[in-house]
Amino acid sequence: MLRDPLAAYIALRRDYGDAVRVPLTAKHTYFLLSRPEHAEHLLDAHQDRYVKAFTYRPLKTILGDGLLTSEGQTWQRHRRLVQPVFSHRHVQSFAPAVVAAARDRASRWAPGTTIDVADEMRTLTMQVIGRVLFGVDLAADAEPVGRAVSRLQSAAIMAGIALSGVGSPQRARWLAEHLIPGAGRAATTLDSLVTRIIDARIATPHSEPSDLLDLLLTAQAGEEPLSRNEIQDEVMTLVLAGHETTSNTLTWALTLLSRYPAARDRLAAEVDEVVGGGDPQAGDMESLEWTQAMVSETMRLYPPAWTIERDAVTADNIAGVEVSPGDTVAISPYLLHHHSEFWPNPEGFDPRRFLSEDATKRPRYAFMPFGGGRRICVGTGLAQLEATMALAVLAQSARLDLLPGTVVRPRADITLHPHGPVIMSVAAPVRTVSLR
Repeated sequence: MLRDPLAAYIALRRDYGDAVRVPLTAKHTYFLLSRPEHAEHLLDAHQDRYVKAFTYRPLKTILGDGLLTSEGQTWQRHRRLVQPVFSHRHVQSFAPAVVAAARDRASRWAPGTTIDVADEMRTLTMQVIGRVLFGVDLAADAEPVGRAVSRLQSAAIMAGIALSGVGSPQRARWLAEHLIPGAGRAATTLDSLVTRIIDARIATPHSEPSDLLDLLLTAQAGEEPLSRNEIQDEVMTLVLAGHETTSNTLTWALTLLSRYPAARDRLAAEVDEVVGGGDPQAGDMESLEWTQAMVSETMRLYPPAWTIERDAVTADNIAGVEVSPGDTVAISPYLLHHHSEFWPNPEGFDPRRFLSEDATKRPRYAFMPFGGGRRICVGTGLAQLEATMALAVLAQSARLDLLPGTVVRPRADITLHPHGPVIMSVAAPVRTVSLR
């Protein structure tokens, strides 16, 4: 479980079915549940019976009390504060920044060369999140942040499992920093970046609030003031969660397009037909049906948040599964997205499954790349727009192919990301004239 948690999940479901009971201690049981009705119960209908699981404690020592890790009134206050920035209307205004970042990255790729697509997508999404949320260019920080995130993800996973439901937050931090060499330095790298972002804005404030950082700093003097530590925690959470998940999605999408040239040709044809040689606009989203289906199928096969865990605060019954206070219940979007009852040929790649009438007939929680319930990812709209716009621009700009013999394997830490570099060759895009 510690070495390859995703493989362990797959084996548990294969061998024991949709409801698996794993005793951790005499008083603590871990449940792995794998049906949509389980997810709806845990995350939506009866979410008040649960809190974030013990496995999040090491992550909380890194991110503090941000949206991803906080609970109760703290979470409600922070969510209410940031929600306006992620409204549909506001997110639409981010499209030009996404397009500009994608064009900037692609302009650096010379035909005949090779690039590490994982690194490139990390830089692209760091550039976007820095610009739209904090008004700064974070492209130069992508490499050190990427190294720090990798170390801290591994540390958080190992420390969370080692805790096994007992131990203080201080113990969690100690484990996180000592199980993975360099984890302490990685945390310092991220703290320094966030401090720099906040201090720069305090030194040169905007006359009117124009981004998320302004909202956080304005709230410091409002009716529900945020402390400096709370602002630090929220910026840390949004820098990491805001770039890393979309970076992974784009990397996986480009990997799949390389493996399936017909899907890539159809995407390029759609972009040519909808956009021509210009920039995609937010208003083009609805017309970029295949591009959006490509993003959805990528997130079905490789959901960034591959597992969601909760600890029970009261006794519960989930579709016949008896849960006691203190027990941990895990829902895995990965297992739901690969469930043959809801997805024919679940291991196969087929974006058409999101364009057919069957898409409206599947249970609501058969596809949940952004979680569910009131704690559904606040940045869902931004992530969808960013992935679609970026993929459209990259289709216009280059043809990327995995090197012969390359196998890209997933690694399950906090997020599901490619294991190691993803090296691709760069060629000029092939212009197409028909969608069909």
